[in-house]
Amino acid sequence: MTDKTHRFPCPGCAADLEFDPRAGALTCPYCGRQEAIPQSAEEVVEKSYEQYLQIRETQLQAIAPGALEVACEGCGARVTFTPPEVSATCPFCGRQRISQPKSADPLVAPQGLLPFQIALEAARGAIKQWLASLWFAPNALKHMARQDSLGGVYLPFWTFDAHTTSHYTGERGDHYYVTETYREGGVTKTRQVQKTRWSPARGTVSRWHDDVLVAATRAVTSARLSSLAPWDLPSVRAYDPAFLAGYRAQRYQLELPEAFEQGKITMDQAIREDVHHEIGGDEQRIDSLASSYSGVSFKHLLLPVYLGAYTFQGTAYQVLVNARTGQVQGDRPYSVWKIALLVLAILMTLAIIVMISGK
Repeated sequence: MTDKTHRFPCPGCAADLEFDPRAGALTCPYCGRQEAIPQSAEEVVEKSYEQYLQIRETQLQAIAPGALEVACEGCGARVTFTPPEVSATCPFCGRQRISQPKSADPLVAPQGLLPFQIALEAARGAIKQWLASLWFAPNALKHMARQDSLGGVYLPFWTFDAHTTSHYTGERGDHYYVTETYREGGVTKTRQVQKTRWSPARGTVSRWHDDVLVAATRAVTSARLSSLAPWDLPSVRAYDPAFLAGYRAQRYQLELPEAFEQGKITMDQAIREDVHHEIGGDEQRIDSLASSYSGVSFKHLLLPVYLGAYTFQGTAYQVLVNARTGQVQGDRPYSVWKIALLVLAILMTLAIIVMISGK
């Protein structure tokens, strides 16, 4: 990462520029002046996983010069930001119990990111549409959407490339049919019954895995993040602190070795599909599968979301918007009173129908 001053003063009025997703440039919120972010000549390339297994201090950097970091006392998330951006409320759980800002700890620096592409106003509109589609949502949820609790956050991800060679043993099942005689209503009939003939199978499959994405945050569930996909990873830009102007970024919570173990689970699913295809037949069974990994490399990426957090009856809920596609995903409580009123209305309707039928 090149050494850049992370505050970007406006050449017109000296206010701090912020990244504007609509313009794709640094924009002054006061005078409207825009400054393009130069396209970096650096490519977003993978780093050797083996070289980072034992991470040394020389391999770590601050996410940006002058970056500050706070930790939430509620959910434990650590968020980095740069002045004049502030972080008084946790974007993940909505709590205001946040530690005093300190200089951001060094980390495996991001190699690339997807810049915000959807503006905050559009994200709020997407959430309103999502809320309109929810049945029995408590009023607190709609109230949350009307507040300024929604904010832009870059979430940390790892991607992995690897070549795998996998040896397997299993069985191939081929269907065949036999004629079976039976009686029904005093009449003798026949029918075709499916059987499976199993035969042993063994072999080796190889595969190249490219950009296996692993979320490096524990503050958002993996199921929720999977629902936000897809991400247009081919559009990743080389990391530049200018893209963080006006936004916050979460520090990764999943260290590199643990993330690779998560990536292996995704790779294993693809490997098993290959094994099933190679065994062939109508059914397949895998008895043993041993995979070796070579040429493993990784990238640390930041992906953009709009994140809102609110508390309802002591429970924290999240709403997220993919800041590239506008896809909305969120947790939601149900209003007991609204459900009770519906049940009461149904019972009253049934009672009226019974009375009319009785007459």
